[in-house]
Amino acid sequence: MKDHVTITTDSGERVEAVAPVVVSASRSTDIPAFYARWFFHRLRRGYCVWINPFNRRRTYVSFARCRVVVFWTKNPKPILPYLHELDERGIHYYFQVTLNDYEAEGFEPGVPPLTERIATFRELAGRLGAARVVWRFDPLILSPTTPPPELLARIRRVGNALAHCTEKLVFSFVDVQAYRKVRQNLVRETRSFTADSVAQGEPDAAQRAVIVEGLARLRDAWAERGWAVELATCAEADDFSAYGIAHNCCVDAALMERLFGDDHALVYYLRTGRWPEPDLFGACPPLPAERRNLKDKGQRRACGCMVSKDIGQYDTCRHFCVYCYANSSRDRVQANAARVDDESESLLG
Repeated sequence: MKDHVTITTDSGERVEAVAPVVVSASRSTDIPAFYARWFFHRLRRGYCVWINPFNRRRTYVSFARCRVVVFWTKNPKPILPYLHELDERGIHYYFQVTLNDYEAEGFEPGVPPLTERIATFRELAGRLGAARVVWRFDPLILSPTTPPPELLARIRRVGNALAHCTEKLVFSFVDVQAYRKVRQNLVRETRSFTADSVAQGEPDAAQRAVIVEGLARLRDAWAERGWAVELATCAEADDFSAYGIAHNCCVDAALMERLFGDDHALVYYLRTGRWPEPDLFGACPPLPAERRNLKDKGQRRACGCMVSKDIGQYDTCRHFCVYCYANSSRDRVQANAARVDDESESLLG
């Protein structure tokens, strides 16, 4: 899925690099918000370095075969001036934009004001089209000020402001039990929880049902007004198909084929996992009718994403969201960010 090539590094060293077709930028940090200049500098240099957070091993990642970039962000505004470079290089892209409303609770202290984020979302959708900007209200967190009815009211208000600017709403439920640092941050960084009450931030089965039923009603109400929005869950094991809610694929082969279907070589890859070999006359082989299962085995069991290479790093996102599992401490994030400049090979300096 990720072939290897030989590259020349900034220091002149010849090394082997993975050369993915699909790049994720990034599950681990907000590259569009904080590292847009770094990303495009590395794109011009032709490679970057990813450091494994568990064994610290360095992996060189070449952009030589990159055909699609999937951006994940809470604030795409800083990257807008650079997107033309991807267009000029013939690299396709789309966005997963998390647009929550936890302003009163302070759960996302580093994000811009809600009105500004809505305006940026609308601007991005105006440039790219609604299909290339996926809306995420993610994760859903219960608190004394955000019981299920209030969460649904906030989703409705944000959705009304985004009408016709997206075709999909993706959501998940906060994982309090699974991540110790999430529990610690919710208690330490907010006034919504204590050590005894923090587990209640994660909805139980009955509360999930209330939320899901409410979301389905919202979807139907929007559809009656002419705005068709698909609902999907991210990495949730629960089956909500009875409500017409699917399991999402955030790095989504089917979406890429729909958006970029005139790129024959890319579609061939999305269906086979192999880059096409032209025949003697330069023609690409015909497309197979069926799509191979390209699920990324490195992701969680309930994740539906296809294989890609994520180039982000933990402990580098300065949104400081209290529910984030990718940051271990504010001090570490600030220390890492201070070491990164536009010419750094890696987001860890």
